[in-house]
Amino acid sequence: MLGSYVIAGLIMLVSWLVGQQLKSRFEKYSRTPLQNGMSGREVAERMLADHGITNVKVISVPGQLTDHYNPANRTVNLSEPVYHARNAAAAAVAAHEVGHAVQHATAYSWLEMRSKLVPAVSFVSQWLQWVLLGGILLINTFPQLLLIGIVLFAVTTLFSLVTLPVEYDASNRALAWMTNRGIVTSSERAMSADALKWAARTYVVAAIGSIGTLLYYVMVYMNRR
Repeated sequence: MLGSYVIAGLIMLVSWLVGQQLKSRFEKYSRTPLQNGMSGREVAERMLADHGITNVKVISVPGQLTDHYNPANRTVNLSEPVYHARNAAAAAVAAHEVGHAVQHATAYSWLEMRSKLVPAVSFVSQWLQWVLLGGILLINTFPQLLLIGIVLFAVTTLFSLVTLPVEYDASNRALAWMTNRGIVTSSERAMSADALKWAARTYVVAAIGSIGTLLYYVMVYMNRR
């Protein structure tokens, strides 16, 4: 178990460092007003309209960096600071979330794959830690339990990997649209791109951590004798 704690500790440290950078960049770029004066809500609604998407609503949700697209009820959920703010960071986040709505509308294959994995991941997350714990404790008498845990963990790792192209594609769509429509100036685009880059890195760290943890349990299983 010591190995898993070390891996978890390293992942937590790197995640914290990336998270701090993300928070710092958003705070920095939030102090620069957009020249066109549009709010995050207005940016999101404009992008939806430009893509001919009329069945998605833009709503405000509490919290900070709680922005997300919900395909179940077709809503672009923007945190209160992003919803109301008129700066490069808010525009980037709003356009990114609409990027997911565009993926949904165009049946983007990676998004569809991730959506299909959601029920499995939800089920696995309820039992995973207990199966892995039991598998480690009973490694010498019932190694099959750890193998089951590895298979379950592989599902969550697959979800993390599938999430990467979904997030990067949404950012690329957002930046391309903001540039082509003149929503941001060249300097504002650079700030938006940098903010989205750091946001994407949180998913990269999560995926790498998941792969590392999976390999650790595979090694434990392979070296059980």
